[in-house]
Amino acid sequence: MLASMTTNAAGTAAEPPQRARRRTPAGAAVLRPDVTEAIRAAVFEELAAVGYARMSIEGIARRAGVGKTAVYRRWRSKLHLVLDVVSAMAVLGLPAPDTGSLEGDLRLLYEVTSRALRHPVASQIIPDLQAEAARNPDIAEAFQKALRDGQEGVASKVIAAATARGELSPGLDPDLALDLISGPLYWRSVVIRSPKPPKGYLDKLARATAGALKAL
Repeated sequence: MLASMTTNAAGTAAEPPQRARRRTPAGAAVLRPDVTEAIRAAVFEELAAVGYARMSIEGIARRAGVGKTAVYRRWRSKLHLVLDVVSAMAVLGLPAPDTGSLEGDLRLLYEVTSRALRHPVASQIIPDLQAEAARNPDIAEAFQKALRDGQEGVASKVIAAATARGELSPGLDPDLALDLISGPLYWRSVVIRSPKPPKGYLDKLARATAGALKAL
């Protein structure tokens, strides 16, 4: 308030010059970040509960505790909302492990990834979006980018650290390395939807993947 006022010769507050006034344009909406995040969280919950085909703006708004208008101010449609949320997955990603060895990094990465893929919400959303991706190229592109960018960012750091330590040869094929690192666990958790890996499985997987990468 003090910054928006001037003082006249009598020491009383005076209105600022007309050109200094700033007003929100008529009809403009202030998009509160907390409301936006509540809507995004509601999208994940609604996807897990009813799937993309049955998901509606009404259901999302109700779950987020807001009106439909709050959703439409931010996204034009259900498709645009889901594409935005899925694309945001790539930004979040997974933390890059730093244990001091390739096998140790892979073991920690597999532990974190395994837990994430077994989460009730993720285990429902990922298969559903895969099915929708087969019918909708926009969802397919966003979904593939989210999955690939998230895994590729972490895998590239693991590979770079192992190369710097001399555990891997320089010039390793990044696509092949990503397939070796991400493929087995994704297959087990998402494609055939196996339960929690048995004791020792992640240790063996990390050891086998590290050996395969070193053989390239």
